[in-house]
Amino acid sequence: VECCDFVPAALCGITDPSRVLRSVCAAGHKAMYSDSWGGLPDAGFLSKLDPALAGLRDRLYTKAVSSDMPAGTLCREWATRLGLREGITVAVGAFDAHMGAVGAGIAEGRLVKILGTSSCDMIVVNADRTLADIPGVCGIVKGSILPGQWAIEAGQSAVGDIFLWLVEHLTPERYGKTKDEKFAALQREAAGLAPGEHGLLALDWNNGNRTVLVDPLLTGLIMGQTLHTTAAEIFKALIEATAFGALTIIRRIGEYDVPVHEVTVCGGLASKSPMLLQVYADVLNMPLTVSRSDQTCALGAAIFGAVAAGRDAGGYASAEEAQKILCGRRGETFTPDSDRAAVYSQIYALYSELHDTFGTARESGSLRHVMKKLLELRSRTRA
Repeated sequence: VECCDFVPAALCGITDPSRVLRSVCAAGHKAMYSDSWGGLPDAGFLSKLDPALAGLRDRLYTKAVSSDMPAGTLCREWATRLGLREGITVAVGAFDAHMGAVGAGIAEGRLVKILGTSSCDMIVVNADRTLADIPGVCGIVKGSILPGQWAIEAGQSAVGDIFLWLVEHLTPERYGKTKDEKFAALQREAAGLAPGEHGLLALDWNNGNRTVLVDPLLTGLIMGQTLHTTAAEIFKALIEATAFGALTIIRRIGEYDVPVHEVTVCGGLASKSPMLLQVYADVLNMPLTVSRSDQTCALGAAIFGAVAAGRDAGGYASAEEAQKILCGRRGETFTPDSDRAAVYSQIYALYSELHDTFGTARESGSLRHVMKKLLELRSRTRA
């Protein structure tokens, strides 16, 4: 039983696994469930993975549903322990990131990016459309974010963890004694660097690549270092690398007719580094906003609780109706600067060459020009 199915069932006093209502979010993204092939994969397929799995197949479930459905009602035991009223509607569960996307106001054309130690990128598409398989995107499930919509979920294996690695292992004490002091000093110094000024280019694969290469055995790279390279310059290059990785995801889903017009971010990094968000806006060359809520996962869960309860209980008719009232973005919009975006476009072309050379089997020939182009951009920027 998935944790996101177990918790609602426990709150409702349901102890028989056959009575647990299953989340299509967990079933689709982790158990390969799809209505189009009759639910879970068939016993023949599972037995090829492991003979024991074939016997498990018929003891699991045949139907999974989206989070606007009631899982049951709050039982007396948990109502007493939580200080709530017995009989309150409990919604079907889902993964934290997917609830967070709803709480951040996800909609068609608006990608929600959860920025933390790693990243999770999500967008929805009306399920009336025929959606092609998107190579390198591991999660495409109908109804796992918003009911009646395809959910596309991708991400990067490391973002904030890359910056933490730099602070813990490579940042000298002249930037500060604690991690917080070093982060603050790195950000101040990096903020003054124009695109291309440091002459560096990095690959954001310190923890492998999830999307679009789907290869956990790839590793990071920093190109262009000299005897004068500073920790702040490396910090800025690593931020840019994670932004280039984000752009690679957006471009891949765009190639399959899923356009992204704006990005809303949430998560730990979203509220800590305006400099990082501006770099992302310039690299993506599109407006970037920050979710108004610092607790988007909880807000998304509350939205589905209100939808599952229905209008008669003071709830909402749909998640989209609730989003219009409960979700929002903070006042500041990070708007791309055309000059910076133009330089980043040139650097991204070099990033793409490194990305494809080290991440795919494509023969690319000499990479000598990459180093020379970085030096050329650095000289031009400094001049």
